[in-house]
Amino acid sequence: MSAMNYPRHRSFAVLALALLLTPFALTAQTTAPKAGAPADKTERYIAIDNVCAWPNLTVLPDGTIVATIFGQPTHGQTEGAAECWASKDGRFWEKRGIPAPNAPSTNRMNVAAGLAKNGDLLVACSGWSNLQQPGQAKEAAFRDAILRAWVCRSSDGGRTWIQYKNALPAPQEGFSEYVPFGDIFVGEDGALHTVFYARQFAEPGKSTKRIGHRSWHFRSDDDGRTWQRISVIGPKSDETDLFHLGGKRWLAAARSDAVYLYRSDDDGKTWQEPQRVTEPQEVNAHLARLKDGRLLLSYGNRVKADQYGVWTKLSSDEGKTWNAPVHILHSAARDCGYPSSIQRPDGAVVTAYYSASVANHTRYHMGVVIWTAPAPNP
Repeated sequence: MSAMNYPRHRSFAVLALALLLTPFALTAQTTAPKAGAPADKTERYIAIDNVCAWPNLTVLPDGTIVATIFGQPTHGQTEGAAECWASKDGRFWEKRGIPAPNAPSTNRMNVAAGLAKNGDLLVACSGWSNLQQPGQAKEAAFRDAILRAWVCRSSDGGRTWIQYKNALPAPQEGFSEYVPFGDIFVGEDGALHTVFYARQFAEPGKSTKRIGHRSWHFRSDDDGRTWQRISVIGPKSDETDLFHLGGKRWLAAARSDAVYLYRSDDDGKTWQEPQRVTEPQEVNAHLARLKDGRLLLSYGNRVKADQYGVWTKLSSDEGKTWNAPVHILHSAARDCGYPSSIQRPDGAVVTAYYSASVANHTRYHMGVVIWTAPAPNP
């Protein structure tokens, strides 16, 4: 091999090795910012492949980003467990542990996550059974019964777990077991807060066919070991993400036909009339606060093929008004969304989502977009 040719071959080998080590990078490109668009650099990754995910992001006290996901590549029609994955920066991920193992013929796929008052990682998790229930006809795959939610706890960053299996009250008459969603927060008074929703049955005890949903604000006064139902947030809502504005002020982004914001000024005892913040079929929203004080709303879009994917809005007045939406990730499939966002110390926003298909990758996955929010208006 000549001295002239050696550098070319060496460069090719380095490039090949880099491609093997990259977690399915879709893009890592720099583009000129447009009005209302993410500025400068946006990176997009297939972060965890072959999972349906529905991710929830939590930042641990040491800065590690944890994603709690459903670890199977179907929309819940299979056995599977909730999984905990971790990353230093949102790009590269490692599997750490299983918060809620699933029994045979069941799955553990619905989660809420956050930190306990003492800094432990908490995951509330329910799921479905594929076993025919007494007095009930056989339902579709893994739709025979909603499982009792567990509250799972890890004191080592998601590697090992204990489960509180009787942490919630019995379901209300005519409703299913409670299903967790969104984030867990520590309130000003030290109590923990989150949201569970339930399915209202058309024929209780005979079928899981639903006639509606209801979402409740739940509270724990013993750092997550037991939970009590405090108030109804959305009388017709299911997946609802809770957010602490500070003091006794809370927001809840609730899903029905679109996303509606509910507001409480008395620590969740009562909720004001809702404000619609997305269009129909723009659903499953997540709320986060940026370091500059603005609120970030990220949500999925299932309206039209050229709009599929993840969109965001920003608010400078605690969610009363929002700027024009920004499309940060295009999905090739309508089966997509469920974003969750955090902001890194360097200011970059990490938004995780799921999709059944994106450009150049036609398989379920948890994707990540790392982007910079546009500067606030002067």
